[in-house]
Amino acid sequence: MAAPRYAVSIDVGGTFTDLALFDVDAGTVAGVHKVLTDPRRPARAVLQGWRELLELAGVEPRQVVEVVHSTTLVTNALVERRGARTALLTTQGFRDVLEIGIEQLYDIYDLFAPYPEPLVPRHWRREVRERLSRDGSVLEPLDEDSVLAQVDELVSEGVESIAVSLIHAYRNPAHERRIAELIASRYPELAVSLSSQVAPLIGEYERTVTVVADAYVKPLLRRYLADLRDALEGEGFRGRLFLVLSSGGVTTLEAAMDFPVRLLESGPAAGAFAASFYGRLAGHEDVLSLDMGGTTAKACLIERGAPEVVRMLEVDRVHRFKPGSGLPVMTPTVDLIEIGAGGGSIATIDRLGLLKVGPQSAGADPGPACYGRGGERPTVTDANLLLGYLDPAAFLGGRMTLRSEQARRAVARFVAEPLGLELAAAARGVHAIVNENMAQAARTHIIERNRDPRSLAMVAFGGAGPAHAASVARILGIRTVIVPLGAGVASAIGALTAPLAMPFTRTYMTTLENCDWSVVRDLYQEMRAEAARALAPVAGEAALIETRAVDLRFAGQYHELRVTIPEGLELSAGSRDALEAAFAARYREVYGRVPSGLGVEALNWHLTASVPRPAFRLAPEPEEARDPTPALRGERAVYFDDPTPGERRCPVYDRYRLGPGMQLAGPAIVEERETTIVVPPGWQAKVDAYRNLILERAGHEADE
Repeated sequence: MAAPRYAVSIDVGGTFTDLALFDVDAGTVAGVHKVLTDPRRPARAVLQGWRELLELAGVEPRQVVEVVHSTTLVTNALVERRGARTALLTTQGFRDVLEIGIEQLYDIYDLFAPYPEPLVPRHWRREVRERLSRDGSVLEPLDEDSVLAQVDELVSEGVESIAVSLIHAYRNPAHERRIAELIASRYPELAVSLSSQVAPLIGEYERTVTVVADAYVKPLLRRYLADLRDALEGEGFRGRLFLVLSSGGVTTLEAAMDFPVRLLESGPAAGAFAASFYGRLAGHEDVLSLDMGGTTAKACLIERGAPEVVRMLEVDRVHRFKPGSGLPVMTPTVDLIEIGAGGGSIATIDRLGLLKVGPQSAGADPGPACYGRGGERPTVTDANLLLGYLDPAAFLGGRMTLRSEQARRAVARFVAEPLGLELAAAARGVHAIVNENMAQAARTHIIERNRDPRSLAMVAFGGAGPAHAASVARILGIRTVIVPLGAGVASAIGALTAPLAMPFTRTYMTTLENCDWSVVRDLYQEMRAEAARALAPVAGEAALIETRAVDLRFAGQYHELRVTIPEGLELSAGSRDALEAAFAARYREVYGRVPSGLGVEALNWHLTASVPRPAFRLAPEPEEARDPTPALRGERAVYFDDPTPGERRCPVYDRYRLGPGMQLAGPAIVEERETTIVVPPGWQAKVDAYRNLILERAGHEADE
């Protein structure tokens, strides 16, 4: 009999590193684990978690056939400016594009609004003699001597990586490719990123920022991934290592090393796929994903069973929640919103004497006051501990003891005493404000996409999410909350559900009326060839699965909508009507009406290529109406506001002993090793066939 096969998923977050072990043959989650992240040495926490997870499950490393990894390393390197010494080669006359930007203020009332410092200082931005026209034709040939002279000088100054961004290279990459050949012939170890490969899209500033970001993190990520691969192989792992992309798919180790900027939102994307998966299991195609960890919360609207993917995100914002104040990176990314609300979010009193929570976070080091690692400021976790939501002896399954006295001192000193409140009221205030913060941000995210929150279910996960989910759902008018088994590490589980897929994009601006469809067909053929090369190591004989899309807008508009190209549609003059109809339907869905008499323009053409991958599945169990009493651990005093503020004795259940069909009535606490679920008064909870805990709010009347 063959030995069982396993897959391991690893998600490195700002506070915790989450791991999940999946039994490929049985279709079950065989184990989950969580360790504190080491911000300075993230690989150390990964290896610690790997060893502990396999030891707890009694699994040998050679039985693991696949590891899927999501990481915040790329984002952290950009935000903390810990990347390589990077230079930029660009067309003569365009040296300062990183500072000129798009000449648009993100705050029209602040003429001195600050922007992030460019990743490349001006003295390492060098010009080369060449010029292409907007149609890609050569106006001035590439001066190869000027390229080599600049590179020689940069290397002598200690540059480790070079970004190349030439004007109109997205239409003709020949000059950029030749520069890469020249550099490789003289300095084969030097990292090089080309804009025509990283982001072959119109938008000179955004394209240059993107390729610079890629070059800036490339040496760091290559070292990290090579070291991680060698370390896992040293442990006995002989399977395949995949990385989660910002777009939600997974890619090969080699492709991740070539294009590290595509991993920017790796972890949050995995969380969105987890929500899609568990929402479908529970019979809900349209859900709000709420992923609340130790540092931030992420919300994502999922429609028809999948999150939307957008073409750009901002990183390193000067003002965290002001669009336009950061670095625009053009890489396909799951459309989600980040909220400064996590278990480590710090509570403060502002200058007006008002209680604020976040966005500053205590993170993993020093962490909340109750961690006993040197933190003194009160956090959401400290407040939850004082309210009775958390058991100080059962945190992380008892592997970490929370210090209630230190939490009391922090909340009393910085919140209760300045506001003249009882300790419980102060803690409840912290809890309530962070719930309002998340609800407000999620409501905006949903309504901007023309949806009513009350039409959605919520999938809640992350270490802190299930303790806040019901309260956030009540504020939004959501009546159903789905909490998967292993919710504390659901992002790690979500990575196992993601397809092996890579996105490719090309720019060709045209009206559909005047489109040269032979150009479009050539672009898709070029993207198919690139996809085949990238996925060849894992595709084998399997045919690639293609999904096509195009960014369309009405003539004169600045923003586009991505429209899926119907499967099997031949891209020719006869396809214009079908594309215009698909665009009109999408436009009406988003904006409610469609203007008439306007031509339709196309901007970017997209191809997502994927390889068939063993489906992640969970085996259902029979649901039986059973008494949950055997899962009862005991009871403790827990503070609730509804129907009247105060403490009450509350039953505490062991999540792992709750079987399918069991039902609970709130108030109740359900504890897992990595998270705690709060079932408030007025809510019912039921365990479904997949051991999801489904929370339903009593009553069916519409919310005000």
